[in-house]
Amino acid sequence: MGHSEPEIKAFLKARRAALDPAELGLPEGVVRRRVRGLRREEVAQRAGISVDYYTRIEQGRAPAISDSVVGGLARALRLTPSEHTYLRNITLPRRSGGACDAEPRPRVRPEIQQLLDAMGDTVPAYVYGPAMDILAWNRLGTRLCVDYSAIPEERRNGPLLVFLDPRLKEIHPNWDEVADDTVAGLRAEIGRHPGSSRVCRVIQELRERSEEFRRRWEAQAVQERTRGVKRFRHPELGELVLRFEAFVLPADPGQMLCTYTADKGSATADALKTLAETAAVA
Repeated sequence: MGHSEPEIKAFLKARRAALDPAELGLPEGVVRRRVRGLRREEVAQRAGISVDYYTRIEQGRAPAISDSVVGGLARALRLTPSEHTYLRNITLPRRSGGACDAEPRPRVRPEIQQLLDAMGDTVPAYVYGPAMDILAWNRLGTRLCVDYSAIPEERRNGPLLVFLDPRLKEIHPNWDEVADDTVAGLRAEIGRHPGSSRVCRVIQELRERSEEFRRRWEAQAVQERTRGVKRFRHPELGELVLRFEAFVLPADPGQMLCTYTADKGSATADALKTLAETAAVA
């Protein structure tokens, strides 16, 4: 079998269950529905494939799935762009070998670190890698949230910190929203890096150690947030409201630059200036 069978099955079943047949104009049928959502045959019909083929796809037994079939399933299940990408990636044939392939921790190029440092007086910035590992940061970045240099390299990971480090609940006043986004982003990482040992280890540890994570993980949400607003509760400066943007680094596969900026003239902008001054002294 070439695919990630448990992921495919869980994802497709969850997406089937999330749809309302009545909303799609589907009849109740002679036999009353025993479970919520769409039946397999209804998804197959909407996707333009046979029930047998859909069943094999859902069970991870289809040897090769074309982009057109994945596109049909995405339309049938009303998937978001992020969910469509995730489905396409998890249905790709996997390389032979173990369940998770070992890979070295990526290194950030000196030129990228130089860019981070150049922004260090005005813009908190970080570089994230596969599994949402924190690979690099600038001086202002450590003052905004957590001093990553004081954390062992293996533990410098967004999801591990969000769910296992109690400081993050203090730092983020809207921690529940951050937790939801983190899980949805980590699930997207499975699609981007199938078979990654790092992604596997992070997910396994969180499923074992965090009930908050397990509950969210089973919801099968997939979402990449590359822009938005984040709130931070700073112990000295109070609540900060920052806009974040995430940029893929084309020359560095799997790496993403994330920056945080404050609206001009806002209280947060003034707070960032104060933060930069204390960072320069530290």
